[in-house]
Amino acid sequence: MHIHILGICGTFMGGVALLARELGIQVSGADTGVYPPMSTQLEEQGIKLHEGYDPDVLQKLSPDLVIVGNAMSRGNPCVEYLLEKQIPFTSGPEFVYQHILSKRWVLAVAGTHRKTTTSSMLTWILEFANLQPGFLIGGVPQNFGVSARLGKTPFFVIEADEYDTAFFDKRSKFVHYHPRTLVLNNLEFDHADIFDDLDAIKRQFHHLMRIVPSSGKVISDKSEKNLEDVIAMGCWSEQEKVDHNAKFGWWTKLLKPDASEFEVGFQDKSYGVVSWNLIGNHNKQNALMAIAAARHAGVAPEHAIEALGQYINTKRRLELRGTVNDIAVYDDFAHHPTAIALTLEGLRNKVGNKRIIAILEPRSNTMKMGVHKNTLADSLQKANQVFIYQSADVEWNVSSTMNSIASKTSSLDSVEEIIQQVTSTANSGDHILVMSNGGFENIHERLLTALKNVD
Repeated sequence: MHIHILGICGTFMGGVALLARELGIQVSGADTGVYPPMSTQLEEQGIKLHEGYDPDVLQKLSPDLVIVGNAMSRGNPCVEYLLEKQIPFTSGPEFVYQHILSKRWVLAVAGTHRKTTTSSMLTWILEFANLQPGFLIGGVPQNFGVSARLGKTPFFVIEADEYDTAFFDKRSKFVHYHPRTLVLNNLEFDHADIFDDLDAIKRQFHHLMRIVPSSGKVISDKSEKNLEDVIAMGCWSEQEKVDHNAKFGWWTKLLKPDASEFEVGFQDKSYGVVSWNLIGNHNKQNALMAIAAARHAGVAPEHAIEALGQYINTKRRLELRGTVNDIAVYDDFAHHPTAIALTLEGLRNKVGNKRIIAILEPRSNTMKMGVHKNTLADSLQKANQVFIYQSADVEWNVSSTMNSIASKTSSLDSVEEIIQQVTSTANSGDHILVMSNGGFENIHERLLTALKNVD
């Protein structure tokens, strides 16, 4: 069997490609504007990539099935060709369910934020416990080096995205996964390009909850009101809460301000102390969710805590890309004000009074539309200096909404100019935090090179 994947270099579709290849299926794919780490991962696996969407490629390859990524729409030359020629096609989520998940114990991690990291932690805990899980994650967990694998036991961890499935299936991806263990991290308004309002997202989350079996488990954060609203719509499964209160559910106790060490417990019992290389209260929360989900799969919390001591964070999650002249450059995937604020808070707790220079590319569809423009300035407060990329497809004037931090913020329409200004501004001991959910014109490596060349 030969499948061809349209949009193969997206984090999800790239993982689908790896799983299909592991099943013994011949895989090829097409995309535009490819960038690491996904392009590198696919090439290392010997998967043939085609730049652009030329129908002649489909005609030449004559695949048995085309998997259509959700970035594809009517008018795309390959989409029009496969419809005209009646080539069999499906979506990535449906392919994954039919070929992999239908007979597995699925542990799904959903939420507006922190899905990738929590999924990676959970996968590593199961691996550490010798459960050899399969997984499909929207990033590259560094404990594994790949974003997806089939695994050797029934357990399968999947990052459960609420974004729509395909141009022909507007349901959220995660309704295809049929989880037995469901982690609900949080819920905020996002993806304004496909959801009209917060209630529309809540409905999709409830559709997901409806397909968890009664013997399954839903793990959620009691402090998240929007999640509580979803659960109030009806839950037919066992529930477990992360409550930060020893009387009711899972809790933590900070032992170091940067959250690099904290105690973990459930109700009135303490299970031990996580001591690791990660920082930030958001990662502490991720750990708690992963520990709770792993326990449902049979892993004792004590063993999960031990596993997290050897956990290596996912690529592009406050990833240190290099240090030049005692100036550190980080790469982070944050693209929503809440995630931006949490990342900056974690870094601030780590570096104390040292300067943080934040560089942000508002790249997600929601950001480009300006949906979060009124909360963006507040999310950047903990940075000493801020540079924001005003690209041509950002539909709003960035400078006009930065009044509260105007004295430390620059809005620039050139990546080259950002590099020049940051390089001339940075001093020994500074921490440069780059935030984008795309390649950002390879700004990280270009910054490191420019810093090396400073006289």
